[in-house]
Amino acid sequence: MRNALLIPLALTFFAASCLGVTRAQSSRPNFLFILTDDQRFDAVGYAGHPIVKTPNIDKLAQRGVRFLNSFVTTPICAASRASILSGRYERAHKYTFGTPPFSESLCASSYPAMLRQDGYRTGLIGKVGVSFAQGQSAKMFDLLSGIGYPYLRKLPSGEVRHIDQIATDQAIEFLDSQPAQQPFSLSVCFNSPHAQDGEFENLYPSPATVNGMYEDVVIPQPPLVDPLFFRAQPEFLQTSMNRIRWFWQFDTAEKYTKNVRDNYRMISGIDFEIGRLMAELERKNLLSNTVVVFMSDNGYFLGERGLSGKWVHYEESLRIPLLIADPRAPKRRHGQSVKAMALNIDIAPTVLELVGLDVPASYQGRSLVPHVSGKAPRWRRDFLCEHLMVEPKIPQWEGVRDERYVFARYFTQKPPYEFLHDLKKDPRETVNLVADKAYASVLSRMRRRMNELKSANGGNFSP
Repeated sequence: MRNALLIPLALTFFAASCLGVTRAQSSRPNFLFILTDDQRFDAVGYAGHPIVKTPNIDKLAQRGVRFLNSFVTTPICAASRASILSGRYERAHKYTFGTPPFSESLCASSYPAMLRQDGYRTGLIGKVGVSFAQGQSAKMFDLLSGIGYPYLRKLPSGEVRHIDQIATDQAIEFLDSQPAQQPFSLSVCFNSPHAQDGEFENLYPSPATVNGMYEDVVIPQPPLVDPLFFRAQPEFLQTSMNRIRWFWQFDTAEKYTKNVRDNYRMISGIDFEIGRLMAELERKNLLSNTVVVFMSDNGYFLGERGLSGKWVHYEESLRIPLLIADPRAPKRRHGQSVKAMALNIDIAPTVLELVGLDVPASYQGRSLVPHVSGKAPRWRRDFLCEHLMVEPKIPQWEGVRDERYVFARYFTQKPPYEFLHDLKKDPRETVNLVADKAYASVLSRMRRRMNELKSANGGNFSP
């Protein structure tokens, strides 16, 4: 009898081994990670935006969990994307523009490398944003297809196609070639709605699928448009890249209206491509076992305070959209919202926990799986935020944001310049409370907390 039971089990194991996977592998979830570039936290339909239409992203939100307080720890694409891959703060992974490539050890402990080593087929298509030490990207990705500007490409057929469409085309090809018994992790990183740097007439080109959208919509002026809010900024911010790019994009009413409308159109163009991706998953019967993550790499100013771009400590710069749609989560969790602070450094540990892999001790983020499943764990109440890239027109800073206060120190100014905002009384962060004696104890506490977080997550910054 024992032999009679063992023989079918052995045959089953042998059949799975011939396919190169085990039973455990074949039951693990697939991942579709969708990343946008420079999309602010409120620029999606499910967040209640009065103009931007994103029906496909909204459907994803109804199938998953929305994180209402999601942030990047560094508001720039290179460092943020490095944090997503590594689960670490910028001062720990030390990667941004102008630094050496992602090291061999960082590549090896990145979540794509760990998934690939565990049997996943991995791919990244679109904007990469991170350079890797020689030979290391092949250990992370079976397919790495970087797609850069210009946005509009003329194909050999003569057709003009947007690079976000090309990214989706390549993603569908990846899915078409996917072995049936092997799990996959595919990152589709759209370049939109990032402005096309170097262009001045057509900063935000969109695909033909959204031609004419928003033409009949009145684009309202941004909050904090009064010049008083710009003049309230210290001189180093008034002359920073944030102001330079404001002149490129928003310094006249005509420019502002055109560029904001085009920006919204690009976001709807992304939404159309997400619809194509979801339809492909459905056509291939993959929806029931594919976790979809949607987020942006940083926020963006659309003229608030007379600024453009990101890089600084304000909410428009740090806060992003984030949702996780896990079809295996309890049905009662579908369409739910979570108020807990979620960070870009949480993506890597989240993915590894969903797979059942141990999270490396080097990761500084935390898995969001309990929030997706509906548990209420003890959770962070603040986080370290920073921008450490050495660039004359983008000031370096470090700080901490908690549930009520934001503190930032621009440490290369002489003397260092500090901000303190009370989000409960001043959600737009219009008043700097550093000199307010009533907030002296809060200021002292936030300084101490920043130093604690720095010490725990990489120590003092050395350029």
